[in-house]
Amino acid sequence: MTTTLWDLLGKILRPAEPPTTIAPRARTAGSAPPCFQEPVGRGFPTRAAMPDPAPIVIPSSLPAFQSPIQNSQSNVSSTPHPTSMESRYEAVTRLMLERYSIRVRKWRTSMSGVAWCLSYRDGSVKRLIEAPRPRGPMSAAVFLHEIGHHAIGFNVYKPRCLEEYHAWRWSLEAMEEHGLNITDQVRYRMHLSLWYAVAKARRRGLKALPPELEPFTERPRRPRRIAATKAR
Repeated sequence: MTTTLWDLLGKILRPAEPPTTIAPRARTAGSAPPCFQEPVGRGFPTRAAMPDPAPIVIPSSLPAFQSPIQNSQSNVSSTPHPTSMESRYEAVTRLMLERYSIRVRKWRTSMSGVAWCLSYRDGSVKRLIEAPRPRGPMSAAVFLHEIGHHAIGFNVYKPRCLEEYHAWRWSLEAMEEHGLNITDQVRYRMHLSLWYAVAKARRRGLKALPPELEPFTERPRRPRRIAATKAR
């Protein structure tokens, strides 16, 4: 077939055909629109798989915050606790030292004590004791005995054994006043101490024995409970 010049000119001058359009695919009910999917790395979901964030709703008023620690502390403080004997001994110790302005020079580990005063030229007086810290009936009795020397005063009662008697009497009365237990061992210790004081005074030439000390002229018999505990 021979192509003429007019055929070539006709192809060049022919108007361009409109582009072919593709009709959009009809969406069925319940189908989701196509979404863009980004290239992602390993272990990361695509944008299509990520749900939309839930809207943040800020309430107009917030309830008052209550700490559980504060609630537990308030409950504990409102609950009454019985006073233990340990706290009672500490309270009596503090009270006696403050009431009579006494300073403890040394807390002894043995059931023994001593009390004395220091007087200065300006008239001031320092009251001192050495005694066991009150933690039980015996240590409390010895401690209060030394406090009793300051409470009744030195050289108020003569002879010396009579002062010991009043110091022991003051000690037991203070224990009874503050609800401290006075055991048989405490009474035995008081009797033994006063028997020793009377015997010492007689060796030093005591002529007239005060009537308060007549029950303490003989050595006391050890209580059975104390003797059995020592034998074990």
